[in-house]
Amino acid sequence: MPLVRVTNFAVSLDGFGAGEPQSLESPFGHAGMKLHQWRFDSWRDGAPDGIDALYGRQYDVGFGAEIMGAHKFGPPGWQDDPDWRGWWGEDPPFHTPTYVLTHHPRPPMEMEGGTTFHFVDASPEEALELARAAAGDLDVRIGGGATTVRTFVAADLVDHLHVPIVPVVLTRGTQLWEGLEGIEERFHIESVVAPSGVIHLSLTRRR
Repeated sequence: MPLVRVTNFAVSLDGFGAGEPQSLESPFGHAGMKLHQWRFDSWRDGAPDGIDALYGRQYDVGFGAEIMGAHKFGPPGWQDDPDWRGWWGEDPPFHTPTYVLTHHPRPPMEMEGGTTFHFVDASPEEALELARAAAGDLDVRIGGGATTVRTFVAADLVDHLHVPIVPVVLTRGTQLWEGLEGIEERFHIESVVAPSGVIHLSLTRRR
């Protein structure tokens, strides 16, 4: 049965999935690339089969659709710019139908490489129904940001999460765990510590 998964969604030691303020110049706010540097380093450090590299390569494996929040698609105010086409250029890295949650729907945007952005004003359950229909026999990825992931987890719609905890402290930004007290009662949790200091948490829904 296809699953709903979160992969490679990195947070700081204090649980923030992004810094603030987000802008065109600073997509991750004051966090910069601190939460994501482990992936780039794993490609360059001569250890292609190291822990970080192995987890990093699972980012886009087995997915037929993605759901993302409005702030992942663009900086504040992008909804008012009809020419905004996302952060990633004309060939985004998703290569699947991708559903952007926004209160300002617009026509679908077909990109190169198989990505089509669909802009929907929908509840998590409604958006997931659309994504599952598009994904067919493949899984659906909840791509972020932290508010979107948290909302889907709170609604009990996620089967598996991979959350790398990066050894940095941000003190402010968008929290992943806020309001998810007792999540360990719903998920079996395992952890693997990489030599980089990143702790890879795997949370699998208890059956």
